[in-house]
Amino acid sequence: MTRLSVFNSPLLLGFDQFERVLDRVAKSSAEGYPPYNIEQIGENGLRITLAVAGFAEEDLSVTTEDNQLVIRGRQSRDDSDRVYLHRGIATRQWQRSFVLAEGIEVKGAWLDNGLLNIDLERPMPEPKVCQIKIQTKGDSHKGNGSTRTIDVDPRLRAPDDEDA
Repeated sequence: MTRLSVFNSPLLLGFDQFERVLDRVAKSSAEGYPPYNIEQIGENGLRITLAVAGFAEEDLSVTTEDNQLVIRGRQSRDDSDRVYLHRGIATRQWQRSFVLAEGIEVKGAWLDNGLLNIDLERPMPEPKVCQIKIQTKGDSHKGNGSTRTIDVDPRLRAPDDEDA
């Protein structure tokens, strides 16, 4: 089955990177553990908070890989000496990924009361205005270094075309 893409329009040139990002987001949205919040802090700041109860600082890893924030948890403690009557607190390995927009920077991470907080900053891009020169017919081949002439069969010309 073929998947239709919103970015197939000829009016949207160069947006193939966005399509790949959306595919990555769709694949990672199926993850359910650990639960997390994303909040805006300040005008350009974001904070991701993950509930990581039972995980110590040395059990957690926060990395960025190709515009992706990857958080991993793996407990290294041996619980073989404990006898559980009920075990409802998850201690399995997990990984949670977030796709970052271009330019987003990770400012820091800290663990507080079983919550892992990661601060991100989205710098405001400076407006960029570029004037494009409109060339006249005589200027169209400047800078190209080579011109090409196409011979047209006189039988294919329209009746009102004049010979130059």
